[in-house]
Amino acid sequence: MLQTETRDALLQELDAVNKWAEDQKGLWFWEKIGRIPFLILDRITPRMVHKKLGQALDEIGSYIQKGGSHLTSEKDVLKKFTKKSGSTSLTARDIAALPLFHMDEVSEELVGIRKKVAMTQGATTGIGGFLTLSIDIPFILGISLKTLQEIALCYGYDPNDQEERIFIIKCLQFVSSDIVGKQAILSELEDFDGSDTRKREQTLSQIQGWREVMISFRDNFGWKKLFQMIPIAGILFGSFINKSMIKDIGETGRMLYRKRRILAKLEEGRTSN
Repeated sequence: MLQTETRDALLQELDAVNKWAEDQKGLWFWEKIGRIPFLILDRITPRMVHKKLGQALDEIGSYIQKGGSHLTSEKDVLKKFTKKSGSTSLTARDIAALPLFHMDEVSEELVGIRKKVAMTQGATTGIGGFLTLSIDIPFILGISLKTLQEIALCYGYDPNDQEERIFIIKCLQFVSSDIVGKQAILSELEDFDGSDTRKREQTLSQIQGWREVMISFRDNFGWKKLFQMIPIAGILFGSFINKSMIKDIGETGRMLYRKRRILAKLEEGRTSN
């Protein structure tokens, strides 16, 4: 039997998410000069590697526009919810009706798993300089997408819907934005599921700018990846950098999706009264 959360409890959770949003700061100074190291990397990186990076971005762009290859396993997520809820049969649609704390627990667990995978990848690619670095950058973009898709499922949203693909890209953009950019994105997503269709369509139309978002996301941690090229030390840098990146992605995704689900639950409670 599904538990019903009180309006007061949901409002407290909403306050916590809003506080998180207010606490978001601009980029650190060294984050702001992140593009400089990538200018250096661009000059010393062979054309073959550039081509490989471009192909990876195109593949991710294909997902954003059409869905498909980067979609996470819905069954794996459902298994975790089945175990948490004690239900014998559970569908993706059923997740939306589960208590918020189940969503929080499963999403946190999945982000933890992705952080470990990213750490291992970062340590491995930290050994081989810019040649393996060219593998790590598309990997971290891909795992970031996968993490956000899993979070979407955890809060009862279908990551294969075009609208959710847009929301996921906005989450990525939020992580790599300065304070002004963060405020603009929060404003755009304020009423994502609301009745203001014009504002929503304007946000959805921005899917055409996916490549700029991805390049910005990549450039944002350019200086960090430069340190990853240091022999031996690159193993430690790579592991820490990737873990930190997925941590930020996971926190942003969980908070923004939590807010949507809380608002949806509050609306359902209001209309049912």
